[in-house]
Amino acid sequence: MSKLIRNVIIVIVVGFFLYFLFTRPEESAAAVKSFFSAFESIVRFFEALASKGG
Repeated sequence: MSKLIRNVIIVIVVGFFLYFLFTRPEESAAAVKSFFSAFESIVRFFEALASKGG
């Protein structure tokens, strides 16, 4: 992928993120909260695997 196309895609994604953040702050907060809860679940899963392995 050329550098120009990659930069255009990054600008579009960041622009959409900022638009979403400023026009719908409640939904943005819920999305961030669900992302971190999913990340926490993944960490908990691997911790459980590590504790059973040893």
